[in-house]
Amino acid sequence: MKWMAVAGMAALVASCGRGEASKDAPTGGQSADAPVASAPDAGPTITLASRPESKSFRDWKVTCDNGATCAAVAPSVEEAQGWLSVEMAPETAAVPKILVGVWLDNTDNTSRATPVTLTIDGRSFRTEPVTDADIPTARVVVADALNAVRALASGKVATARAAGETVPISLTGASASLLWIDDRQGRLDTPNALIRVGQRVASVQGPAIPVITPAPAIAQGQLGGDNQVLPKSIEILPAVRECRSENSGGGDVISAKLGPQQELWGVPCGSGAYNFTSNLYITGPNGQNPVAARLPQADGTTSNEVINGFYNADKRELVAFAKGRGIGDCGIAQTWVWTGRSFALALEQSMDSCNGVPPDQWPISYRAKVQ
Repeated sequence: MKWMAVAGMAALVASCGRGEASKDAPTGGQSADAPVASAPDAGPTITLASRPESKSFRDWKVTCDNGATCAAVAPSVEEAQGWLSVEMAPETAAVPKILVGVWLDNTDNTSRATPVTLTIDGRSFRTEPVTDADIPTARVVVADALNAVRALASGKVATARAAGETVPISLTGASASLLWIDDRQGRLDTPNALIRVGQRVASVQGPAIPVITPAPAIAQGQLGGDNQVLPKSIEILPAVRECRSENSGGGDVISAKLGPQQELWGVPCGSGAYNFTSNLYITGPNGQNPVAARLPQADGTTSNEVINGFYNADKRELVAFAKGRGIGDCGIAQTWVWTGRSFALALEQSMDSCNGVPPDQWPISYRAKVQ
């Protein structure tokens, strides 16, 4: 089942992600302090691809979502718990957003104002606290962002520091990752490239992201509460009988009223230390005529399985959060919205290395605008 695969995610990354054969790509001779020229007004417009894509470069992993926003994540090294990310929007004049976070061992991680500093090869870059983050996190100030990116690409040693704790950040794969973002966003050899700056004239335009209109809210009646019982029409399904026979850990039945003639039912089908699996069915009134739900995934597949899932009737949102380990700093987080006819994917984020990155900072592989 999916939850078992997710639980092994960290081990898989540790065994294969760091050993990848790709080499750091050249930076085109740009120094960390190279000035960035203003982009000319004229030039062809590059409309970026809308498909999500991820690629690993040694220790770094880059994810570009369906709107062509790209985010590279670097882990800490030496068993420390920290991380750094570089996000680049699909806009010609975009400035990279650099975040650095530290998971503290000896102090309260909920102290959101704890300063976090970033040093690369002995040079400190100015940061400002991210006050709504789950752990001490800082953003490199906009004025230092491009210089910091170039320092990451050519640097040897990077460290994050918070509350007296120093966390080394891996730079193995930084140059290749940032160059891939330049290539993926059509910035190579342009004045607005991250690291391979040139005079080629071009503007960047991201693709339009999908727009989702939620179905009207509806009163839940007797559904949605605790101690729900599956209708017999669902219990007798062969797939449900099979999953129920494998589930020895019990679990709550998910139920919700989706519309005047539609209901959502979730069958408890597996449980572990921190993950609970449910298989979802959409039915008529009183659970009649059940059909397996089709939940779109960022990779284009569909599934009727959710991990640690629940339905928010007020927002018409189905939320799932598959943890890679108990503290929830790796795994997959997804949100779907009920449109009145089906569930539409609104957000998918994932993190396959467990380095203290909180879920709200995971790279996004798919997003939609909910109106």
